[in-house]
Amino acid sequence: MSEESFKEYGKEEALALLFEGTGFGKAENPSFEPAAGNTVVSAAGLFVEGIDFDLTYFPLKHLGYKCVCAVAGEIYASMAHPRTLALRLGISAKLDFSHIKDLWSGAMAAAKEHGFKAVDLDLLPSPNGLTISVSAAGEKAKLTKGRTVKARSKDLVCVSGSLGAAYLGQQILEREKRNFDKTKDDSAQPDLEKYKMLIGSYLKPEIPAGVVSRLEDSGIYPSHGYLVSRGLSDSLKRLVRDSGLGVKVYADKIPFEGNSFAFGKEMDIDPVSAAMNGGDDYRLLFTIPILSLEKFRRDFQTFDIIGHLAQPEVGAVLVTPDGVELPVKAQGWSGSRDLEVVD
Repeated sequence: MSEESFKEYGKEEALALLFEGTGFGKAENPSFEPAAGNTVVSAAGLFVEGIDFDLTYFPLKHLGYKCVCAVAGEIYASMAHPRTLALRLGISAKLDFSHIKDLWSGAMAAAKEHGFKAVDLDLLPSPNGLTISVSAAGEKAKLTKGRTVKARSKDLVCVSGSLGAAYLGQQILEREKRNFDKTKDDSAQPDLEKYKMLIGSYLKPEIPAGVVSRLEDSGIYPSHGYLVSRGLSDSLKRLVRDSGLGVKVYADKIPFEGNSFAFGKEMDIDPVSAAMNGGDDYRLLFTIPILSLEKFRRDFQTFDIIGHLAQPEVGAVLVTPDGVELPVKAQGWSGSRDLEVVD
């Protein structure tokens, strides 16, 4: 592909070209008016090159897709429907227009998949690599809010897919990067076929689009929801804080990608630790009323039930296969993503 240069276009022309053929028009400061009684939910994320991603091995198209999924997932976790999306790209001199086109095509693919109605984009210079700021807003129905009941002990803890795979996938890519740095041999391409599921979990996470509509149609209203993006431990600690209850998660119920344990043994990484303390899984975690168990199992077979809420004195614990209860410890740092609900 021939590289197109920003020198060929002014900023406004570049923006127009990026929106061309996407089905979206540029909507500066996009907003919407929620239906009477509905709630506006907002989410934001900041992704910095060298901290959140490495362009040595991260395809720009996948990166754009992943950044939009990150905020869409936060909207879903609060039981809201995505409505508006805004991106701000800080672009360094090493990237040109053709690179940004790849990034933007991935972002637009995710925006369409998750049903965003209006999109804005701005391009800014950056002296230190690529920076991506993403913000989104969604709409939570008055009926959903009214039918959500307070969490109770024995309510189910459910996740939308495998955990720990993204961290393991990143470790594979980092290992191959180190090997390349030693040899500098472009002809020696690594065979990553057997790791493609792990690598895919890191580069292009999947969030179930339309999950909120499906829950509403089934009459199932989670008492709490989180996007698992900083490890399961972090989400469990937040659940205990927000619910005022304890939580038990069972190690043998946590879903893993098929070759997580084989690669974990190869790299001396415990997949359970990767699930608890790794990051970038982008899985949804919901607490479901115990009375909805049979309906949830029937209608949401891609979700796994990994534990349940408990009495407050339990705290957050991981139960091993032999019944030992281990206190859950999160990594204890504050990430860049945040969520705000506006009544």
